[in-house]
Amino acid sequence: MTAENRKELSQVEQEELLEKLKARFEKNMDRHQDFDWNLIQLKLEGNSEKLTSLYEMERTEGEPDVIGYDEERKEYIFVDCSKESPKGRRSICYDRAALESRKKYKPENSAIDMVTDMGIEMLTEEQYRELQKLGTFDAKTSTWIKTPEDIREKGGALFCDFRFGHVFVYHNGAESYYGSRGFRGMLRV
Repeated sequence: MTAENRKELSQVEQEELLEKLKARFEKNMDRHQDFDWNLIQLKLEGNSEKLTSLYEMERTEGEPDVIGYDEERKEYIFVDCSKESPKGRRSICYDRAALESRKKYKPENSAIDMVTDMGIEMLTEEQYRELQKLGTFDAKTSTWIKTPEDIREKGGALFCDFRFGHVFVYHNGAESYYGSRGFRGMLRV
């Protein structure tokens, strides 16, 4: 699926998604204590493109939830809050160049291609560290993070996980992929 051919959600799909998001929002108030779901829902209902992106985050088991608000841009920030790296986004290499460089045993997709198709952003190291302040994520899995160009130009890519009470940042060849490594996304609404 590409951004151009993302499907339009039906009214029923939109309502089901909003119900799931509201239930998760209410269950995890520690992530967004001073926010009003009704205001968030109003912004969502007026933006079918953002709803479709959230639907894709949910469909791939990211469990998106509101974790912040950007005062300057007047946008709510949704991030994948699944305990482990989203199941529907694992076993992928970092980007298209890495995927094409593999001679055999190619993964089905790349993290950057999926991010683009879903209409979301990949977390940076700083954003990943902020997420870890809200709970324990990736205690058994790992997550690709946005990699600086100078590292990517040399064939590398960065990923993070949470072990021993700390966030660790590692490097790997961008063409590598593992059953326990995926990526987390962010969406501004």
